[in-house]
Amino acid sequence: MSKPSRPRSLKETEARAILRTIRISPRKLNVVAELIRGKAAQTALAELTFSKRRIAGTVKKVLQAAIANAENNHQLDVDRLVVAEAHVGKSIQMRRFHARGRGRSASIVKPYSHLTVIVRERVAEAKAKAEKPAKAA
Repeated sequence: MSKPSRPRSLKETEARAILRTIRISPRKLNVVAELIRGKAAQTALAELTFSKRRIAGTVKKVLQAAIANAENNHQLDVDRLVVAEAHVGKSIQMRRFHARGRGRSASIVKPYSHLTVIVRERVAEAKAKAEKPAKAA
């Protein structure tokens, strides 16, 4: 007997991709995640392609995975996808030590991060404009 299936936590118009234990500090990863938040998926991919940050390639792969999940698992339109959220969280910290003078030591902390990217299908702008009443001039 297996566990009962968990209900879906995202909306019907959303898809997610998660990458855990990335070898970079959350602070540095958040700078790159900040580049793509709220942008169209294609624009975000272009932004990451030409970014000079080392981690940008990894973030691009996670974004491509989220887009693929949206297309293949949830049948969403790829052309209307927007990066709704890009969370960065702390993971483990590797602790090392560095030998110093006079028999002392100093600790070195090598942090890891988690990255979650959620893409959402944008509602048609034409619907939103049609619902607003036109102002009389």
